[in-house]
Amino acid sequence: MAIGYMEVLLVKAKGLHESDIFSRMDPYVLVQYKGQESKSSTPRGAGSDPVWNERIVFKVEYPDSGGKFKLCLKIMDKDVFSADDFVGQAVIYVKDLLAEGAEKGSAQLHPRKYSVVRENQIYCGEVEVGVTFTLKEEEHCDNDIGGWKESHHYLHHQTQ
Repeated sequence: MAIGYMEVLLVKAKGLHESDIFSRMDPYVLVQYKGQESKSSTPRGAGSDPVWNERIVFKVEYPDSGGKFKLCLKIMDKDVFSADDFVGQAVIYVKDLLAEGAEKGSAQLHPRKYSVVRENQIYCGEVEVGVTFTLKEEEHCDNDIGGWKESHHYLHHQTQ
């Protein structure tokens, strides 16, 4: 099993359908992956074209028993006096990215645009996202490399 880190680069969104009637919306993104969730910042008054330029990192195991290697980006509108409004979501399937990263040590999906849709699959804008998977370096337990045998104490005893 490969263990590593998936870094999500949340760049920006464009053409989001406004959910506020009297003011510009304040959109943020809930990024979810297999029970892990992280929330982006909320650019105030950004309206339908917010810019985040944020990195969000998740610990990832591949392969795992759960299947469904999907990254879900739920775009929400922050409201002060009521519950936040759901604007739409985008789903990015990352199984191939993780497989390539597990084999080569790292893999990247360069930032590109993904459609944002509502529950009924109606298009309501786009979000630009990049994803990178990097395999965690395994720690070596070999005493010949950088370990106890190179210490001053060991070398001192070998020369006596």
